[in-house]
Amino acid sequence: MKFHIVSDSSCDLGREELERLGVTMVSFYAAIGDEVYYREERDISTHQFYQMMADRPGVFPKTSMPTLEDYLEAFRPLAAQGLPILCICLNARFSGSFQTAQNAAEELREEFPDVRVQVLDSTLATVLQGLFVQEAAALRDAGCTLEEAVEALRPLPATGRIFFTTNDLEYLRHGGRIGRAAAATGTLLKVKPLIGYKDAGLISDGIAQGRKKSLVKVRELFFRHLKREEIDIDRCRLATGFGLDAAEHEAFAQTVYDGLLELGYDRPDVKRPYQIGVTIGVHTGPSPIGVGLMRRAIS
Repeated sequence: MKFHIVSDSSCDLGREELERLGVTMVSFYAAIGDEVYYREERDISTHQFYQMMADRPGVFPKTSMPTLEDYLEAFRPLAAQGLPILCICLNARFSGSFQTAQNAAEELREEFPDVRVQVLDSTLATVLQGLFVQEAAALRDAGCTLEEAVEALRPLPATGRIFFTTNDLEYLRHGGRIGRAAAATGTLLKVKPLIGYKDAGLISDGIAQGRKKSLVKVRELFFRHLKREEIDIDRCRLATGFGLDAAEHEAFAQTVYDGLLELGYDRPDVKRPYQIGVTIGVHTGPSPIGVGLMRRAIS
């Protein structure tokens, strides 16, 4: 291993998967209804937190970014071993996690003057950040140096795309993503938002009438993107993600894979679904579901 990877928990790979990949996780904090903050995927699982949200409708959760000491706690043992460090952080537009990690790296250099540490603003979030971390691990395992891996990773975020929907507009309203009137009208008309992630930010992909139609539309948007951009699935990492309802997700994912086969693609090698973490879930509620993809550095 020529370098070690650290990622904040917003990559949504989960603690067990990150441990399997050999990646150190630095947790975001989340609270609901009180000032007790839990470390994501350490003090509380994503499923448990979503269940708390579902059991307490109208009570909106809050998140807080990792602290300087959280990052130093992750960095110090690696620096003591002389390992170069690659730290991958949530899109800096969404959080101060990247800046905090940079500050921690500067402090680390005072303790370990010879340490090599590179902090990356992934410009990504949720499943795309997870795919980015997986690709970083693949580059590490292929024997790349820290510098070689960073160079190979740089063009990948621009190729990332997510298509998703959520069931409860009140979380989007509370987070300032839509206005009160729009949320009330949408709820009354049972309209569901279609949301995308592209070029380092969230975009509107339209609306659909009801949950079932919104899931159909998410798939249509995804397939249209593949055809329009003439994307080679074999050169990409693909992920489906969900919040609380695993059964709904399983059915959704199967229709995505069936649709790919109908379009002439091979079934992608998807090891596991993503449970979208609370860092994003505070804005979507417990019902986000969607699909995303990003080009590989190593095909």
